[in-house]
Parts: sequence; structure tokens; C-alpha cells
Amino acid sequence: MELVYLHTFREIARWGSFTRAAEELGYAQPTVTAQMQKLEHSYGAPLFERFGRKLRLTQAGEVLLPYAQELIRLYGESKEVVSRQLSGPVRIGTIDTLAAFFLPPHLQRFRQAIPAVDLVLQTGSEAAILQQIKEGLVDIGFIYDRLCSDDELVVKVIRQEELVMIMPPDHLLATRSALTVQDLQDMSLIVTEEGCTYRGMLLSLLQDVGVSYRIACQFSNPEAIKQCVQCGLGVALLPRMAVEKEIREGGVVAVPFQTGRQPFFIQLVYHKRKWLSQAMEQWINSIAGEGGEIR
Repeated sequence: MELVYLHTFREIARWGSFTRAAEELGYAQPTVTAQMQKLEHSYGAPLFERFGRKLRLTQAGEVLLPYAQELIRLYGESKEVVSRQLSGPVRIGTIDTLAAFFLPPHLQRFRQAIPAVDLVLQTGSEAAILQQIKEGLVDIGFIYDRLCSDDELVVKVIRQEELVMIMPPDHLLATRSALTVQDLQDMSLIVTEEGCTYRGMLLSLLQDVGVSYRIACQFSNPEAIKQCVQCGLGVALLPRMAVEKEIREGGVVAVPFQTGRQPFFIQLVYHKRKWLSQAMEQWINSIAGEGGEIR
């Protein structure tokens, strides 16, 4: 029973709120309060304290949290190892671009091979995905970033993916063979949401070089970005895979963007201690293809 209490404890620590934790877990708030009272009684120490309206962990709570996360992870792993059944949910974390333009055929092949498995796809930033993997909230992550290096994670490089600047065919930069950050002087930019790795790289380059620019709009959805580019609202930086269709149809021109920095790769990531069924390992290896484990 205390494992249930530890799971509730982790959710309260995650959200900083008894109310939000109760909503996420599907409990009534008095149930969450009662569970924490029993957990605090068991450990003989208060786990949370309030400062005004803010809820935060006590020193005892800070000490307990990593143990709670590890116990929850070990319990999930033990269930998988004991059952060895090809059923149940597989939680995949990724970014919007990969969810739309890379993963669908791979997910379809997985469902055809293992129809009893429920694939649960959730999107977020690369930083959030890596943290969720470490906390056991997702099983596998797909990110688009410079090479990831983390002692807790297994990283398989799938492929390098070129970044291109897209614009309408009649744009003044459309005939260039390649672009650098200096070419974006005084340009209107359509950018992805904050937290996106290649947006961060682009804005960092612009600031480092001292290039003036204007952000016309920002979207999390790459489809919205492409529509705005085609309407002439500005230029946008996207992975080439996201604009292949528009390039073929002549709706946009894509010019390679030379950053002078490390390239970006599609990468498959999971925790080093994550137990994988044979079917899951085969699926991962089929996606990774020629890519290799780098950590």
C-alpha cells in the first residue's frame, strides 16, 4: 500500500499541489491528504511545507523523492519482467515535428507486429522528454537535437537531419544555394515554440552575431508555420523532413542553413535500467538501422 502513497507523493512533488496531483491521479483531494498523512506518519517526518500559497518539499521530502522514484520504477520493471507479456501500454515521448513527419510509419509497423500493445504518444520539449524518461513517466523518447550525452541514458542515433530555411518561391533569398545567419538581417521570422532546440540555436546565433530580426509569429505546430510562410509572413527554420511535401509541390523553397555548429540528429533514447522485451528491442533496432549506441 505504501507504494501507492509514494506514487501520490511523487505526483504532489511534481506538480507542487495536492489539488493538481488529485486531478492527475483521479482521486478526491481528501484521499490524497489522507495518504500523505499516513506516509508522513510511517516516516516520522513532515514531507511538505507551505510558504504562503506555495507548497514545497521539506528536507525529509527532498531525501525521500529519489527513493520514491526508484521504487516506482523498479516496481514497473518487476511487473514487466514477471509477466513477459506483449501487452499493455508503451509510453513514447517526442516532439511535434517527429510525431507528425517521422514516427507514424514506425508506429504502424509496431502495431502490426504487436497488436496487443497500446501506444501512448505524448509530445513536449526535448528537455522535458529526457526528464520524463529519467522519472519513468515515459518508456522511450525520440528527440531532434545535437548529440545527447547523459550517463543515465541509452542513446541511439537514427540519422542526421538537415535544417533548412523555408520561404515563398519569390522571396529574395530563394535563389541562394545556402544561407548563414548574416543573411537573415532584418528578416521577419516565424519560429517554433520556446523550448524547441533548433529555435534556441537560431536565436542564439542571431544574438551572438548581432543580427537584427523580428519574430512575426510563433507556433508549436509545424503545419501552421508552413502555412504562414506560404502566405508571405516570413521565413522559418525547420527540419527538411517537415517540408518535403511542400518542396515537391512548389509551395516553398528550402535553402540549407549553415550554422557552423554541431548538426542535429534524430535520436532514440531510453533509460539504461529500462527493461525491454525482445519485441521492443527488435523494434528499436529496426528504427535505429545503421545508427549506433553512443552511451
